[in-house]
Amino acid sequence: MSVQAVAAKMAEVELKDVAGKDSLPAISPLPPKAEDKKSENNSTSSSSAVAAAAVGEPSPVTVSPNPVKMPQASAMKRPDQQQNGGEAFVNCDGTVAEAPRMKKIQFADQKQEFNKRPTKISRRSLSRSISQSSTDSYSSAASYTDSSDDETSPRDKQQKNSKGNGDFCIKNIKQADFGRREIEIAEQEMPALMALRKRAQGEKPLAGAKIVGCTHITAQTAVLMETLSALGAQCRWAACNIYSTQNEVAAALAEGGFSVFAWKGESEDDFWWCIDRCVNVEGWQPNMILDDGGDLTHWIYKKYPNMFKKIKGIVEESVTGVHRLYQLSKAGKLCVPAMNVNDSVTKQKFDNLYCCRESILDGLKRTTDVMFGGKQVVVCGYGEVGKGCCAALKAMGSIVSVTEIDPICALQACMDGFRLVKLTEVIRQVDIVITCTGNKNVVVREYMDRMKNGCIVCNMGHSNTEIDVASLRTPELTWERVRSQVDHVIWPDGKRIVLLAEGRLLNLSCSTVPTFVLSITATTQALALIELYNAPEGRYKQDVYLLPKKMDEYVASLHLPTFDAHLTELSDEQAKYLGLNKNGPFKPNYYRY
Repeated sequence: MSVQAVAAKMAEVELKDVAGKDSLPAISPLPPKAEDKKSENNSTSSSSAVAAAAVGEPSPVTVSPNPVKMPQASAMKRPDQQQNGGEAFVNCDGTVAEAPRMKKIQFADQKQEFNKRPTKISRRSLSRSISQSSTDSYSSAASYTDSSDDETSPRDKQQKNSKGNGDFCIKNIKQADFGRREIEIAEQEMPALMALRKRAQGEKPLAGAKIVGCTHITAQTAVLMETLSALGAQCRWAACNIYSTQNEVAAALAEGGFSVFAWKGESEDDFWWCIDRCVNVEGWQPNMILDDGGDLTHWIYKKYPNMFKKIKGIVEESVTGVHRLYQLSKAGKLCVPAMNVNDSVTKQKFDNLYCCRESILDGLKRTTDVMFGGKQVVVCGYGEVGKGCCAALKAMGSIVSVTEIDPICALQACMDGFRLVKLTEVIRQVDIVITCTGNKNVVVREYMDRMKNGCIVCNMGHSNTEIDVASLRTPELTWERVRSQVDHVIWPDGKRIVLLAEGRLLNLSCSTVPTFVLSITATTQALALIELYNAPEGRYKQDVYLLPKKMDEYVASLHLPTFDAHLTELSDEQAKYLGLNKNGPFKPNYYRY
C-alpha cells in the first residue's frame, strides 16, 4: 500500500471516531496503587506502559471503553491535579499519562544525602584538577622553568642560522619564520619608530655605535633593534627578565644576524651567563648601553669596569635602573653620562600609565581566570603604574584600596575615590595584592602568613624584590605549579596563596603589552641613544639627565597621525604673548603633566 493510501485511510478512521461525539468521555481517576489497575483496553495501553516504564515514569492510565481519539496532534494538558501532585496529560491516542515529576533541589543542610558520597578518595583541591598530582608537587627548594618538547638547555646546543652564523644562544632557531611574522605585525603598531627609521636611515646617525642591550626581548624590542641597525648601529642583546622573552622573536633576530642571548624560562645562572656573553666577546667593545633594570650596567661595573673608558653613555628606562644610576652618581661612581628615559614624559605618562592600565587585566585573566567584579584588591603604590592598575580594576567593579608613602600620591588616590590603607589593615580580607612601588620587601612573609586562602599575589614593578619570595622557600611550605607562571604556595594547614611569575613583572611575564604604547617608549630610547652618541664632548657630564623636552614633544607628534589628530598652531601674536617659540617646546622643564 502506498504512503498516500495509508494516510487517507488514517484520516478516514479519525473522522469516523470523532463524528457524532459532542463531548469527551469522563476520564477515570488515577488508582492509588499500580497492582489495582485493571483495564479493559490492555492491548491499547500496553505500548504506552512499556514506554513509560522505560524512562522511569508512572504507568499511564487509560480511559473508559471505546475511547475517543483526539484530533490534536499534541497531548492536551489536564488542569486537575493528581493525587501525587503531578498533572495529567491526554495523549493523542486517548490515553492519559502523568507529567514527569520535578525533582526537588537538594540543599547543603540536608547532610544525609551528602554523607552517602564515597569517602575513599582523599579531598582534592581545585588546582589538582588542572595540574599535576600531589606526588608531582614541587618542594619549596625546587627550581623550575617553562618546558617544551626539547628539554635540552640552549647553552648545550650548537645552532647556526641559514648564513652559518652561530653567535647567539636561543631556544630554537627553527621558530624564526613565526617570529618574523610577529615582528611584522608589531611594525604596524609602531608608527613613530618606523617613521624615525625612514627619516634617519640615510643619515646613519648611529654609524659606528656598538650597542649592548638588556631589555625584554619581544616583537616590539625587535622593531627597535632593527631600527637601530638601520641607523648604523651594531647590537648585541640579552633579556632583562627570565620570563618575558618571546622565543620565536629571539629566533627571528638570530636569523637576521643579531647576537641574541635569551630564552623564556632562564635560570638565574642562565640570566647572568647571557649578559656576560653579550659583553665579553673577543674583538668587540661596546660604546653604548641600553638597559632596563640596571642589571647590565651593574654587571659591567662589577666584572669589566675598564670598558667604561670607551662607553659614551647609558640609556635606562626603568624605575629600578634609574634608582641605581642615581645611587652611583651620588657616590661619585658614575663614570659616563646617563639618560633617564623612565622619567621622560613620553615614557612615564604613557608606558607606565596606559600600558599598565590595560596589561594588568590581561596578565591576571590569562593566569588565574579571575573575575574582577566585587573582588577586594589592594594596590601597593600610587605612582603612574599604580594609577593605571587602580583605574582598570575599578572600572571592572573591583573594590580597590591603595597603600602609599608619599602624601601627594596618597591624596591623589583619595581624590580618585580609592581608600588609603596600611597593608596590615586589609591583608586578611583582600583577594588580590598587587605591588608597583619599585621598592623591596613590600609584601613580606608575615603578611603572606595572614592572607586568606586563595589570595592572588603579583608584582607590576620591574624588579622581583617587592615580594619576599625567598621567605616562601622553606621546608614547611609546598610549591605546586598549576600552570605556566602560576604557583600555589601551600601552608601546612592547607591554606594556599596564588603567586604569579614568582614575583617578577606580571604583564610581560604572563601576558603581552600594547604595542602602540611601546612604540612611544622605544622611540624615546632611540632618540636618547642618538643624542648621547652624537653629543659633543662636554655637553653631558658624568651624571643622570632627562631627555630634552623638545625630543619628548617630537616623539608625541610622531604618533598623532595614527589618530588623524590635527594640532593647533600658535599665531605670531599668541607665541609672543606666551613667550614661546611657535615650534616648541611648549612647556617649561618644571611643568608637571
